[in-house]
Amino acid sequence: MSLIVSMAAFALVASITPGPVNIVALSSGAQFGLRASQRHVLGATLGFVVLLLLMGLGLHEVLQRWPALTQVVRLAGVAFLLFMAWKLAADDGQVDAARSTRAPSMLYGAIMQWLNPKAWLACVAGMGAFVADGEARLVWQFAAVYLVICYLSVGCWAYAGTFLRGYLNNPRGMRLFNRAMAALLVMSAGYLLLP
Repeated sequence: MSLIVSMAAFALVASITPGPVNIVALSSGAQFGLRASQRHVLGATLGFVVLLLLMGLGLHEVLQRWPALTQVVRLAGVAFLLFMAWKLAADDGQVDAARSTRAPSMLYGAIMQWLNPKAWLACVAGMGAFVADGEARLVWQFAAVYLVICYLSVGCWAYAGTFLRGYLNNPRGMRLFNRAMAALLVMSAGYLLLP
């Protein structure tokens, strides 16, 4: 039982700490509410778990053979973070259900995880710590634990965003909030470019 507790603790720390996926969940919760943000939460969770499974079942060996792929993923992640930051910064701050703007989709959440270097590092570190020998049963067990913990963690960020919604019910407040979230995403992207 202590292995599952250790897996859960690792998953919690890796999932609930601030990062691009959680920043978008917070922003989505603030702008669109918890229910509309669930697509992003579920997509980010499933995207991460699929990445974790693939890493545990052999993707890490591919990355060791072709380290340039790691650099490509990192640069694609930076580009994606900058794109998201631009979208947030350009938002007009109107909180209007009739607008055509929608909360991030399930696919958007999954793609974010696949382009999120924090997710890749968590997968490699987690598999190295708990499933170093590649035993399939442990890979699936770790993925099941991560599925629950990741969903709850990202969901907490979206839920926290709903509390901010009351303070951001005017366009000016929402614009300031979105620009602050955009700045955090740009800082995340800048951090990824450091050697």
